[in-house]
Amino acid sequence: MRRVLVAVLVAICIVPAEALARTILVVGDSLSAAHGMELRAGWVSLLRARLAEQKLDYRIVNASVSGDTTASAAARLPRLLEEHRPDIVILELGGNDGLRGLSPARIKHNLSVMIAKTRAADAKVLLVGIELPPNYGRKYTERFRRVYRELATEQQVALVPSIMEGFATDRALMQPDGIHPNARAQPRMLENVWGQLWPML
Repeated sequence: MRRVLVAVLVAICIVPAEALARTILVVGDSLSAAHGMELRAGWVSLLRARLAEQKLDYRIVNASVSGDTTASAAARLPRLLEEHRPDIVILELGGNDGLRGLSPARIKHNLSVMIAKTRAADAKVLLVGIELPPNYGRKYTERFRRVYRELATEQQVALVPSIMEGFATDRALMQPDGIHPNARAQPRMLENVWGQLWPML
């Protein structure tokens, strides 16, 4: 019996630290995939560094894909949930749907499905909204913006209204395409997310 107990204790002691850490899964598009810059400059990498600095025992899995839509992300989410078994899932999606002028109702449906699947996997959800360029028209951009507010209320999930809050129209913080934030904007993006993420940790 004593040998069995010793073996169990030894096994616990040699479990890698990563196996004991809780997991934050980021499922996003180019805004979270550090498009147009070094990966280490992106807000997700900055989040990883902040968690380490504050000695918070979380590992970050960045499953963001440039060009991803809510439909394609919803299709790959079950595998990600099964593989990584996250405690928190950050959903930063919808921008590519909006840029293609897809139906806000369809975007809302896809995000709703992702929220349901995440909850079924016993993980918390942080929904991150996105701003569209003004040239898409006030009517469409308002319907698009309302998707995130409605989901947060109806599904009772934490919401970052816009990951680009406070600088969306500042060209000095945007890449030449006028759509993607540059490296200087990434700390601002982290702060926008951190305010809602912190209470969930």
